[in-house]
Amino acid sequence: MVVIRIGTRSSPLALKQTELVIEALVAKNLLTIEECEVVPIKTTGDMIQDRPLYDMGGKALFAKEIETALMQGDIDCAVHSLKDMESILPRSLEIAAVLPRESPWDVWISREKIPLEEMPKGSVVGSCSPRRAAQLLKLRPDFTIKSIRGNIGTRLQQLEDGKYDAIILADAGLRRLNLREKMTERLPLNLMVPAAGQGIIAIECRQTDVKIRSLLSQINHAETFYRMTAERALLKALGGTCRTPIAAFASLREEGMIHLTGVLATEDATQMVRFESRGQDPIYLGREIARELQTRLIKN
Repeated sequence: MVVIRIGTRSSPLALKQTELVIEALVAKNLLTIEECEVVPIKTTGDMIQDRPLYDMGGKALFAKEIETALMQGDIDCAVHSLKDMESILPRSLEIAAVLPRESPWDVWISREKIPLEEMPKGSVVGSCSPRRAAQLLKLRPDFTIKSIRGNIGTRLQQLEDGKYDAIILADAGLRRLNLREKMTERLPLNLMVPAAGQGIIAIECRQTDVKIRSLLSQINHAETFYRMTAERALLKALGGTCRTPIAAFASLREEGMIHLTGVLATEDATQMVRFESRGQDPIYLGREIARELQTRLIKN
């Protein structure tokens, strides 16, 4: 029996996402459950919980060890939350497939179930995302943003323990772990533009592994891949550091047109610009919106 080794982070959400990938492979009769071996890998981002990600090297810390294992041949493919992946991958690797996108939105979770706009002045909000912090402070400059780390369960427990008045999480993670009852409200696009790739499960493999690439291509969701391409093109073109607040969200419109919304802010979140447009070439569109955002931020 040929066994496919699938690398993943060891968090409950990462293991659930890997389960969804295996379900997709089995549903297409490409593999049996017995032919799929899950290989949990501890990443630097998982091991260091006492500092903000941007102090340690950013979101790449959730993928580095997994990608190393993939390049060394210790695993055959890797499952990631797409938003945790760098815009530029190691040269020998590629995203071979994505699953249909889950809800891309951010959600507001208040300890007292109070909506964002009704929160008391000076409320303490837990977030380690510069993107979320910048957009939140644009809406409520009176809030205090305090760093929060850990998996979803850990963050929810810290909220319950009174360390924060509210936190912001990705709706997709809550849905996949059946925790949506914790949500106070979903934050719409006009309030909070998501991270590039938020809600998307990506499967990465070696470019030279023709067998695995062919296998994964059969579960690839074309519409999600198209949207992902535009969002990541914008992210790559901006080339920001892990401290740079960047948001991108693409949706499909009539006749294959893609509508892309981008947000860019300064690292101190004192200035923020937003721009949106549409086109058919996702890479060109992403680059054009990135240029427009940079131009507007300079002029702001």
